[in-house]
Amino acid sequence: MSDLEDLTQALARNLKHWRGERGFTLDSLAARSGVSRGMIIQIEQARTNPSVGTTVKLADALGVSITTLLDRDRGPRVQLVLPGEGVRMWSTEAGSGATMLLGDDRRGPLEVWTYRLEPGEGTASDPHLAGTLEMLHVTAGRLTLVVDGEPYEVPAGGAVSFEANQPHAYRNDTAEPMEMTMAISIPPVSGPEVPVQR
Repeated sequence: MSDLEDLTQALARNLKHWRGERGFTLDSLAARSGVSRGMIIQIEQARTNPSVGTTVKLADALGVSITTLLDRDRGPRVQLVLPGEGVRMWSTEAGSGATMLLGDDRRGPLEVWTYRLEPGEGTASDPHLAGTLEMLHVTAGRLTLVVDGEPYEVPAGGAVSFEANQPHAYRNDTAEPMEMTMAISIPPVSGPEVPVQR
C-alpha cells in the first residue's frame, strides 16, 4: 500500500471515529464544516483523497487537529518526528509546500507546520473557527502575511500571531525563498449543535 493509500485509509477510519465520538450525523457534520454530505461519505469510504482545505474544514468542525485525522496509530506521550517524516500537505512544481510536523488534541487541537514558499508564490486559507490562533516564525526570507485584506511584512527572525477566523494568506513577494514554522491552536469542540452562520 502506498503512503497516499495509507493516509486515505487512516483518514476514512479517523473521520468516522471522530464523527461518532462527537455524536455528529453526516448532515450535522456537513452543516458544521461546509463539506457536502456526499463528500464526507466518499472520504469515510476511502474512495477519495480530499484537498487540504476540505481536511482542514472537517478537522475544525470536529475540533481535532489534522494530524489526528491522518494519524495511522496514536503514538506514545513522546512523539518524535525525524527529518522527512512529516506529512506533506501540499506542494508546487516550483518547490513551495507545507508539511505538518506534529499535532495533539489532549488540551485542544494544536498543530506545528513548516512552510516553504518560492519567489512569487503563495497560498490562501479560508477562515478557521472563532478562537483559532496562528503563530508564525519566519526562519528564512521575508513573508507577506495578509489578514482580512491587510498585508504585514515579517522578515527572517521575526514572528507574528493572529486570530485566524478571517481570510488570510501567506505570500513570498521577494526573489528569495521564504521558510517559516507555524503553530496553530484550535478551540475544542463539543456537542453536535450546528453553529449559527454569520
